[in-house]
Amino acid sequence: MFVVKVPAEPSRFRVAVWRELRKVGALSLGQGVWAVPDVPVFADGIARAREMTGKGGGQFVTLVASGRDGEDGERLREMFTAARSADWTEFLADCGKFEAELAKEIAIGKFTLAELEEEEQSLERLRRWHRDLTARDVFGAPETGEAARRLRECAAACEDYAERVFAALHQMPGPVEEER
Repeated sequence: MFVVKVPAEPSRFRVAVWRELRKVGALSLGQGVWAVPDVPVFADGIARAREMTGKGGGQFVTLVASGRDGEDGERLREMFTAARSADWTEFLADCGKFEAELAKEIAIGKFTLAELEEEEQSLERLRRWHRDLTARDVFGAPETGEAARRLRECAAACEDYAERVFAALHQMPGPVEEER
């Protein structure tokens, strides 16, 4: 658990600390109070947030906390898992957007190397995001399996698009059109 106080001005330090704690997956419990499970995956991000707090003239206090009873510990675990579920839900929505973008490009016949490169960059962003979320999801949110499946589907859709681009560029017969 962390108690963070950063002066209001200049706001860039306060915002930077907030963004770093959100990025690492810390759970906001209230004004300036954050929590993460005590596992190594969070150490570097917490160290960066502590450093930023110091640069901003603030205070960063780390506490080792546990629930007063089993219910408190379970509630914290549920809150942390709910936050990861929200992250996974956003990830799944972006997978849908990625596939919709590919379908649009196929529908209009936009088979260019530039567009393929853009789509491959989008897929790589999804892969990095999945890797980061997987590392932070220490309790295993229910959406984890679906997210892995959707990422594989996005990769397959991108591969299909790549084949269509190369077929169009080399005027080779493309893959058989399938309904999606």
